[in-house]
Amino acid sequence: MYKPDRNSQNTFRELREKDAWRLVEKIYLKYKHKWAGPDIDVYIFPAAAGGLFSRKAGKSGVSFKNMLFLFLTPDLDEKELEALFVHEYHHSCRINSQRKSLEEYTLLDSIILEGLAEHSVEMYVGKEYRGKWCTLYSNEEIRHLWEKVLKDHLKMRKEERLHQKLLYGESPYPELLGYAVGYEIIREYREKKSFSTKLSFIAPSEYFVKPTLFKLDI
Repeated sequence: MYKPDRNSQNTFRELREKDAWRLVEKIYLKYKHKWAGPDIDVYIFPAAAGGLFSRKAGKSGVSFKNMLFLFLTPDLDEKELEALFVHEYHHSCRINSQRKSLEEYTLLDSIILEGLAEHSVEMYVGKEYRGKWCTLYSNEEIRHLWEKVLKDHLKMRKEERLHQKLLYGESPYPELLGYAVGYEIIREYREKKSFSTKLSFIAPSEYFVKPTLFKLDI
């Protein structure tokens, strides 16, 4: 998160010099029109160095129903910025389209949310702009992690600590576990069924799992 120290002040000045706010507004208006997306507030802060969920060069984001936060570094690359924004704005679009609050989200909902967002990056920005979690594990490893680690906890709500540990892959669980599994589920779904951005907003989480080899007991 943003901390008002000398480094962050310098980063803020460089972001302003590179017109980061104009770039983000251009990307926001592009996808708001393309996806018929919701009106949301977008906030930009200087990024801390690195981090588990960072994309290239330390950029990261956080999304909610009516707003999203982007944590940026001065070395702005417009395609990388677009990839970050697409991922986060897809979250906001899906959250707005689902008939449940964020507090009601289960671990399965969160896994599918992340998988759908990263496939949107792949579709609209390019495969080379995906997050690192998309290639961390083999298909066999992901299938094993689903069966042995995730499958019995899919109903767990967001407020439960284990939900976050499994989704983010905090110790002792594999790094970015839920993100990686979510990407693989949607990849397999897209191989078997028709897929559209509109569908990725409105369909329930279970809809994307049932045609795949990932088995549900819920």
